[in-house]
Amino acid sequence: MAADSDPVSDTDGGMPDDVATARLRSRLAEVEARITAQRRLVDGIVASVRGENVDDEHDPEGATLAWERQQAAALAAEAAAERDELLAALDRVAAGTYGVCEVCGRPIPAGRLEARPAATRCVEHAR
Repeated sequence: MAADSDPVSDTDGGMPDDVATARLRSRLAEVEARITAQRRLVDGIVASVRGENVDDEHDPEGATLAWERQQAAALAAEAAAERDELLAALDRVAAGTYGVCEVCGRPIPAGRLEARPAATRCVEHAR
């Protein structure tokens, strides 16, 4: 089978724009859902202690509410950063530069783009 008949298996790089756009949009939807879930979790933790004098910092029963809130907020921030990377990748698709290493200008292998859809560098330059 010729390499150009299956663009995803092309190890020399590249991915058709429509495939890249579909994958990026799908991943973006997953990330948006994660952001929403984490923000709801933070809001729920905050609401659960509103109006109460909770001193969970000295509770020997495990993780504190403050820790849980910070954990959820950090996960939401991490997802927001990934969202920004995916939006930038969609901009690169529109500009015709998606899948091109920002360092050497060579195509980023399709396998790398599958694993890291927002990648801006080829494997060699990602190190």
